[in-house]
Amino acid sequence: MTATPTSSRLVDLFEYGLDAPICLTWELTYACNLSCAHCLSSSGRRDPRELSTAEAKAVIDELEAMQVFYVNIGGGEPTVRPDFWELLDYATNHHVGVKFSTNGVRVTSEAAQRLARNDYVDVQVSLDGATADVNDAVRGPGSYATAVTALENLAAAGMRNFKISVVCTRHNIPQLDDFKALADRFGAQLRLTRLRPSGRGADVWDELHPTAGQQRELYDWLLAHGENVLTGDSFFHLAAYGQALPGLNLCGAGRVVCLIDPVGDVYACPFAIHEEFLAGNVREPGGFSRVWRDSELFRRLRTPQHGGACASCAFYDTCKGGCMAAKFFTGLPLDGPDPECVQGYGEERLARRRPGTAHLPKPAGDHSHRTVSRPVDLVLTRRPPVTECAENPLAGLDPTPTGNGGTHA
Repeated sequence: MTATPTSSRLVDLFEYGLDAPICLTWELTYACNLSCAHCLSSSGRRDPRELSTAEAKAVIDELEAMQVFYVNIGGGEPTVRPDFWELLDYATNHHVGVKFSTNGVRVTSEAAQRLARNDYVDVQVSLDGATADVNDAVRGPGSYATAVTALENLAAAGMRNFKISVVCTRHNIPQLDDFKALADRFGAQLRLTRLRPSGRGADVWDELHPTAGQQRELYDWLLAHGENVLTGDSFFHLAAYGQALPGLNLCGAGRVVCLIDPVGDVYACPFAIHEEFLAGNVREPGGFSRVWRDSELFRRLRTPQHGGACASCAFYDTCKGGCMAAKFFTGLPLDGPDPECVQGYGEERLARRRPGTAHLPKPAGDHSHRTVSRPVDLVLTRRPPVTECAENPLAGLDPTPTGNGGTHA
């Protein structure tokens, strides 16, 4: 632990940081065959500086030594990296489970069978529409068919509890029941996550983020479906409606979560790829473990946080002011309300911003395909198994704090 907390609640203890992250997200590459309008890492082209196979294996060795249960791998599209399978096998052979997100482009029947044989691998297929028209408007033509083929291959291979991962937008909120039916059809789990104004997502956030009425619809739907739908703690800001959703309900940036990007930069939050939240690089002396344990940024984030403008709100103890990345990339102060604050305070702050987006913070880099000049048109017509610790930060943990971390989606 980095400090001595006074509370006995495990969630409160997490605010002071752990010796190892609960959720380590690792973007292996910025290369991607798609150009999703809301891509949080502005992926498309490979960065020639990305970690080599040997450097990536050295990071995995550190994670094993730190007793990290698993790593959440993304991108870009991680499967297009030539050494993806080598790194996946290396991780699981070194006691680090792997959960990876994919658009399904390389989840062939043979690949699905290989994945199904490994108990320490979990797969998350991205799908942002329960129908092709809604999905492909955001993710690109043909992406729905590619994802469904991957789901079919995984189901046929006998893989259990793989995920359908949905970024919630105002266009797919009406399809929540359809998404659940699709997951049930393939024997998968539905995972809903929040749209953040990060990367290319900042360009379309005003048009795509759910309306106030849809936020309430989503909240009620999640309460009704309880533990059967996963959220990765995306929606803790909705707790201000009155009842907390299942999960950690905490912004764990730099405390229990972080991101390693393809070139080895370590950021406090997977949704905040900006120099403001850059803690160090795994290529520096001491590697990832030194960044995690000694970074000045992380130490600052692990000190007691104050509510700022939200402190007087009756719901601050449940929503904690909302998402740091959402506030930062919409130009709101970090000690103020979330832009989607369900009490309406964020909307008031947004209305007072300067007009336009030129003044808003920009992500660290844009790796979009050079041929893409604008967003896609939005037109509507043993140790704990990976599947448990991926979504429940308390899975496999003794309720008595020990100072060691696992990981979480």
